[in-house]
Amino acid sequence: MKIYFGIAGLLMVGAAGWAGMGGDPNRVPVNFTGGFETDPQDGGRPVVLVAGALGVKPQVFRDAFSRVNPARDGAPSDERVHANKDVLLAALAPYGITNDRLDEVSDHYRYRPEEGERWPTRPAKAFAILKGGEVVRFEIIDPGYGYTSAPLVGVKGMKGLRATLKLAFSADFGKNGSVKALALEKR
Repeated sequence: MKIYFGIAGLLMVGAAGWAGMGGDPNRVPVNFTGGFETDPQDGGRPVVLVAGALGVKPQVFRDAFSRVNPARDGAPSDERVHANKDVLLAALAPYGITNDRLDEVSDHYRYRPEEGERWPTRPAKAFAILKGGEVVRFEIIDPGYGYTSAPLVGVKGMKGLRATLKLAFSADFGKNGSVKALALEKR
């Protein structure tokens, strides 16, 4: 079955807005933009996600990784791979991190940026709740995952909206780098 709208039908939908299509005009989708920037000191690695998945602070992982001797050109030799793994495990084992967990986390967040890849992500979904045409609060529907930095928050038609967003990091890949809180900034 096909449904066609003429100009009058489109005008009616436009005039009725979101509510006329079964939606709530006081509940507007939030647009999240970005949120995948890495700290410059991390050389493009999603260190906050790796550290979160390992259950350590980012600086603990940075310190451990600073002892690694990466191959400059091409793939590292097997000897170098094992030596680097030993260095990482020596630094991370006191935090209860095993070889298997380090491999699992490393494999999960491995990506090739030169090929346009990114580590696994799922976009967050939220609604802005309006009262009198103004945003009064936010409702997070899906916190997403894989954010390394706070994404920008936008709501269509709401110029100058200022919001504070907090991320959560977790050993659970499906919660690591998720939106924990979203609130209006006080003016």
